[in-house]
Amino acid sequence: MLYLASTSPRRKELLQQIGLQFECLSIDVDESLLEAETAHEYVARLALSKAQAGLVSLGQQRDAWVIAADTTVVLDSHIIGKPQSLTQALAIWRSLSGQKHRVLTGVTVASHHQQKTQIVATDVYFRALSEQEMLDYWQTGEPQDKAGGYGIQGKGAIFVQKIDGSYSNVVG
Repeated sequence: MLYLASTSPRRKELLQQIGLQFECLSIDVDESLLEAETAHEYVARLALSKAQAGLVSLGQQRDAWVIAADTTVVLDSHIIGKPQSLTQALAIWRSLSGQKHRVLTGVTVASHHQQKTQIVATDVYFRALSEQEMLDYWQTGEPQDKAGGYGIQGKGAIFVQKIDGSYSNVVG
């Protein structure tokens, strides 16, 4: 049996699009950044932690496979999280405006006997953004639960000039 260690609608939809049959697990792990941890190390650690927590929640179910992922946005080696307020969102978007940033996703597939973690990187280029565009986008409610404060699969796509790499990675 396959399990997704996430309740993210975006991750669920991505797996459904490729025809996988799975069940979702609600997993809670500490997502704090460790001292001196790089963005690559961070997403790999969180994906592995989520997969391991998923396996623990399933107990002794020996035929279980768990998929877990963590996505983050990185600009100049700094991890950009999810905005908690309009002020934070504006600061994020101003820093991304007219710039290239990187979206990293760590993905772990694990069973009780083996595990494999991969990291996917995509470069995203934002066009120059106006203050009004940023304010209007905040009002949609879309940015609040997304790394970097935007959803490329939604209204946030208007901020993106181009990407180099995997679109589904940026979706999450």
